[in-house]
Amino acid sequence: MHQEKKLVLATGNEGKKKEIEYLLRGFDLEIYSLRDFDGLPEVDEDQPTLEGNAEKKARVIHELLGIPTLADDTGLEVDALDGRPGVYSARYAGEDGNADANRALLLKEMADKKNRAARFRTVLAYFINGEKHLFQGVCEGEIIGRERGIGGFGYDPVFLPENSEMTFAEMSVEEKNKISHRGKALREFVHHLSKK
Repeated sequence: MHQEKKLVLATGNEGKKKEIEYLLRGFDLEIYSLRDFDGLPEVDEDQPTLEGNAEKKARVIHELLGIPTLADDTGLEVDALDGRPGVYSARYAGEDGNADANRALLLKEMADKKNRAARFRTVLAYFINGEKHLFQGVCEGEIIGRERGIGGFGYDPVFLPENSEMTFAEMSVEEKNKISHRGKALREFVHHLSKK
């Protein structure tokens, strides 16, 4: 198959893959995740910014496989915590990246905070034929006091988007994609693909 008809998502997160596949369903693309390839090295997300991490993941995997590659890095930025967890969102409570522990730590740190404002920010990096393209999406909202909902992943049960009565974890994939940070960044990416 022609390489341009393939897309590697530089993630092993099946929740992310499902969201991205849904948004790219109109394109004639074979979509893979890192789980579809044996022997790929773990890309160390050691950059100080979301942009840096997304770019590094996409570039390394693209160079190894020679296939168009899309990587994202997403951070939850909480105003009362000076923008934390930010670039460390996935490993906030420790290097093992335990989502339950991350949410528990966040709720503990937010327990006495009046200002609950927060935002999710996603940066997508797309490498094709050695060329880099960046896309971004932001979703404003707030951190609620307890977990609600069983869908989504990561911080979704404690994040209430602006103008919504449901957390991301209470929404269907379709509902979440309409307003989410990743949905917005992916629509920018889809717009880029549709011009090609």
